[in-house]
Amino acid sequence: MTDPYDLAILGGGPGGYVAALRAAQLGMRVALVEGARVGGTCLNVGCIPTKALVTATELLTRARRAAEYGIRIPQAEPDLEGIMAYQRAAVERLVGGVEQLLKEWKVTVVRGRGRLVRPDALSVTDGAGGTTEVTARHIILAPGSVTARPPIPGLDLPGVVTSTEALDVSTVPAHLIVIGGGVIGLEFVCIYQALGSRVTVLEMMPDLLPGAADEAIAKRLGVLLRRRGMDIRAGATVQGVEETEAGLRVRFSTSRGEEAVEGDRVLLATGRWPNTADLGLEEVGIRMNRRAIAVDEYLRTSVPNVWAIGDAVGGMMLAHKAMVDGRVAVENIAGQKRAVDYRSVPWAIFTSPEVAGVGLTEAQARQQGADVRVLQFPFSANPRAQILGETEGLVRIVCEAGSGRVLGVHMMGPHVTELIAEGALAVQTGATADDLAWTTHAHPTLTEAVLEAALGFRGATIHYHRKT
Repeated sequence: MTDPYDLAILGGGPGGYVAALRAAQLGMRVALVEGARVGGTCLNVGCIPTKALVTATELLTRARRAAEYGIRIPQAEPDLEGIMAYQRAAVERLVGGVEQLLKEWKVTVVRGRGRLVRPDALSVTDGAGGTTEVTARHIILAPGSVTARPPIPGLDLPGVVTSTEALDVSTVPAHLIVIGGGVIGLEFVCIYQALGSRVTVLEMMPDLLPGAADEAIAKRLGVLLRRRGMDIRAGATVQGVEETEAGLRVRFSTSRGEEAVEGDRVLLATGRWPNTADLGLEEVGIRMNRRAIAVDEYLRTSVPNVWAIGDAVGGMMLAHKAMVDGRVAVENIAGQKRAVDYRSVPWAIFTSPEVAGVGLTEAQARQQGADVRVLQFPFSANPRAQILGETEGLVRIVCEAGSGRVLGVHMMGPHVTELIAEGALAVQTGATADDLAWTTHAHPTLTEAVLEAALGFRGATIHYHRKT
């Protein structure tokens, strides 16, 4: 019998492979169990291929506006075969890079579906049905998440797809109906509209991006998307999907009663659930929080030496949050005592325009009893945004009224998925609006919108005057 590994990790997604690399850096002997390709949902059928499509369609949209910049492009049209090749190449490069890193750090990758059979052992079944056992002093559970499938009749009909199938843009539907107005759904509606689809969004909650975006920004985004021609129905509860001669019909109810919309493809984008079914967790004594694995602030489960990270523990299902979880769990295994701190985990939505945020929204801060001030600055007054021709959106900073301590930063506009890092640093370090205001920002840059919003704490905003 071979000696046990120091650490075995179930799942090779962002949390799992980062945990494996960090553990190897710390001198541990590591096994990584993965049933598919390393990188998990994010690299293979999630973040990376989706953002490749976003990049391609953004370039297409900009090319169609070339005349605004004094450039002549007679006709900009999508080459669907070329877009798919670009997407596949992006995925292959990144997955290959992770595989090379695992090899260089001498992480043993065990291919197959893993189950927890003892607190110190994973049983791994390969594609041929053979079973091996991987033993380790510590185990990290990082099985990720799966598409949430609510009990809506008709979701198994041909033409109803999840985000995985929607990545294939080799054919573009004339009319795409999206069930769900959250992050996944809205990213795809922007992609498909740019490629030529008419889009309808059905969202059960009163506003788009429920539970994610700042409420004021979510409302503004809804206005912009409707202005762009999208049919967005908020407060719409889907009753079922039916086949018709022409395609598919989605029945839904609103405050006005029963309604229906017909299209030729339906995208189910109702979120994700922890991927914890049939992993042997309950049999070993792992305490669950419904579908999620229950953990403490150090990411320990109820079973000694078994840890859990990423989407499987619930909360924010974000690749970068899972990566930090992986580092935290490994450093605790190595003898540190590091608690997770999710206050400064940013989220980024690659819609058009982009939306991003970190920390508390205004509503959340007020619900917690904080006396807050909200500082705003529009991108329409930012020189770089004007040069780019992308002036829709704004920066909102939520801070304590007295101290100016930054509680949250929320943005909609050009490249805010990059700009939000400054907000994350401000929340993480307890910075104040004055700290941001007295940090020199390069000119002309989009980050000056953060500077100008922060200046508003002292009534010192320079490049925007709001008439009263």
